[in-house]
Amino acid sequence: MGEDEGVTHAPAVRPRIIATDLDGTLLRSDGTVSARTEAALARAEAAGLCIVFVTGRPPRWMEAVSAVIGPHGVAICSNGAAVYDVRRKELLTSLPLRRADAVALVRALRTELPEVGFAFEYPEGFASEARYDSPIWDDDSDAPRLIAPAEELLASAVGDQVFKVLARHPTLEPDEFMRRARAVAGQYAEITRSSPLLEMSATGVSKATTLARWCAERGVTAEEVVAFGDMPNDLPMLSWAGTAYAVANAHPLVLAATANHAPDHDADGVAEVIDQVVRTLAE
Repeated sequence: MGEDEGVTHAPAVRPRIIATDLDGTLLRSDGTVSARTEAALARAEAAGLCIVFVTGRPPRWMEAVSAVIGPHGVAICSNGAAVYDVRRKELLTSLPLRRADAVALVRALRTELPEVGFAFEYPEGFASEARYDSPIWDDDSDAPRLIAPAEELLASAVGDQVFKVLARHPTLEPDEFMRRARAVAGQYAEITRSSPLLEMSATGVSKATTLARWCAERGVTAEEVVAFGDMPNDLPMLSWAGTAYAVANAHPLVLAATANHAPDHDADGVAEVIDQVVRTLAE
């Protein structure tokens, strides 16, 4: 928790975009948007700011925030691999891993860490190996689910459209798992995490790259973006944005890398900073 927690450092340029992660950042521990946060988002939109959710969640998990997505209705999902119109339930942009890279990634990790289990996010649902045993990212039973060895899944139609490869190790500490995975397979994918699971996207695809492209298409510069996050998968976005905040409950790496700290997500830290930004704009 930084000594500047809760203090808004006024951006050098008038902000136009609020880009925020969801789980562990904007959402409370129970996965909800609090009434205070919902009101702050509405005030920000009324003040001319555009709220963009930039999340590791797959598109199918965006229904939970559809009521507060803002007039544009667009979210950046799967760590930048998908741009999704939440209101129309339409995939606007897809940046999947190349099949060859996904296969090489699986092989490299399997060789280094034989106990690893893999899962795959793709536009229509979720696929995994039987050994992939995790309640994270796959707890929506209505989503189509395929179960087979990773190599078979990648040889199928699923392999052409993988947004994100997920990997779970039964015993390794998550940060050590990430370090070892990057050492042996970092050339095949962007490897990060926002939970105990590893999350792997196409090389060059991250929350930052897709947000930067989305902003550039609208004539928005990095200096006009205020970003919020809590986990390693948020670091590229926080480094890119002109003004960046880590919430107080963030991973130590994120707290160390981010000068501005907001209160805990369960204390509506993002809402508190947004309201301070809106007040500053009104002055």
